[in-house]
Amino acid sequence: MNKKDSGTDRRDFLQSGLLGTAAAGLAIASTSHVTAQTVPDALEPEVTNDVDVLVVGGGTAGHVAAIQAGRAGAKTLLVERGAQLGGTTTTGGVSFPGLFDAWGKQVIAGIGWELVKESVELDGGTLPNFARVPQRHWQNQVLTNQFLYALLAEEKCTKAGVEIAYYEFPQAVTKTESGWTVNCVGFGTRRRVNCKQIIDCTGGAEVVGMVGFSRLREEERQPGSYLYRLGDGHEPGRTRLNRLYVHGADSTNSRTVTVANMTGRMSILDRVRKEKKRLTHLQPETGFRESYRIDGETLITVNDYTSGRVFDDAISYAFYPVDLHTKTGVRPKPLKPGKVPTIPLSALIPKGSRNIIVAGRCVSSDRLANSGLRVQASCMGMGQAAGVAATLAAKSGTTPLEVPLPEIHAVLREHGQIIPGRA
Repeated sequence: MNKKDSGTDRRDFLQSGLLGTAAAGLAIASTSHVTAQTVPDALEPEVTNDVDVLVVGGGTAGHVAAIQAGRAGAKTLLVERGAQLGGTTTTGGVSFPGLFDAWGKQVIAGIGWELVKESVELDGGTLPNFARVPQRHWQNQVLTNQFLYALLAEEKCTKAGVEIAYYEFPQAVTKTESGWTVNCVGFGTRRRVNCKQIIDCTGGAEVVGMVGFSRLREEERQPGSYLYRLGDGHEPGRTRLNRLYVHGADSTNSRTVTVANMTGRMSILDRVRKEKKRLTHLQPETGFRESYRIDGETLITVNDYTSGRVFDDAISYAFYPVDLHTKTGVRPKPLKPGKVPTIPLSALIPKGSRNIIVAGRCVSSDRLANSGLRVQASCMGMGQAAGVAATLAAKSGTTPLEVPLPEIHAVLREHGQIIPGRA
């Protein structure tokens, strides 16, 4: 058989096979095309960025911080070791973020709410009625299409002028006269970042630990959750996923995360075999509830949280029950009617530091307070405030804690955030 005959036979075989599949009533996926932009100097392993603000971690707080910094005029780089933005909402699969409301009114808005609202509207979903106080707190969590959310977050970063570096993470952080030099690494890439301010949104304050500031952590940690679906197919933005507790889940480093992920996956595989149901959805990794927290200029106690203390330097509200998960499950302790906690700027600042701020679940707090503060809406509010504080500090050549609070509040209001006020 010559080469021409061989090629003809192969095409005939493929065509007859496809026709046979179609005749059997199976749909054949169509192929569309898009062309990626050429990356300048793509084959060069060394990259240098000179920026105002470096955001490390594109999760719940990080992507909001980056969007805010970009919109406020800072040259911003966002480094994320994973493949997408959104963290717990997307990669973790907790695609029902909350809580944005308390006692019949919205208390957290801004960029995080903008993303949630747009993703629900684009998906044809339904938003809760915040004027109605629910019997159970979870009833006002917003069912969100996690895939749309990740796409919108990326689009908003791009429109804000934020450069995104996926698959990269800092290896070394060095203090300089004007800020920091951060050496990051990814496969085939070594990136040197010269920045004026760092926003650490890694969840466990990993950059804070790298530069030698104190962090807090208990010996016991809340279980992680691995989200999946058995049986009927998952409908993003309409249904919630099944949850598997992964006890002992530890997000300290790549080795401990690997163990947590593999433990969760093996358990889910065992369930598939035992229950003889189809596995119709599986998140790529465990969602972690608890890790390191910073030892900040202010530490939020559970009494501060449950009493609704309005800190002098409050930059955002928070709202969620005290929600400590254990081996026997979770029994949320709702806040008393009318109580709405606040988050001070000084709880985002590592004690004794300059030119570095955090946002997210690593906020300076005791364990019980953190069990309520760690949820998505509160972390989004922290991220937006950190983005403003870091940007204003970079512009004025100072550090976030020394930026006048009225200036931070003014920019936050300009970008839709709700600022805590005294009665």
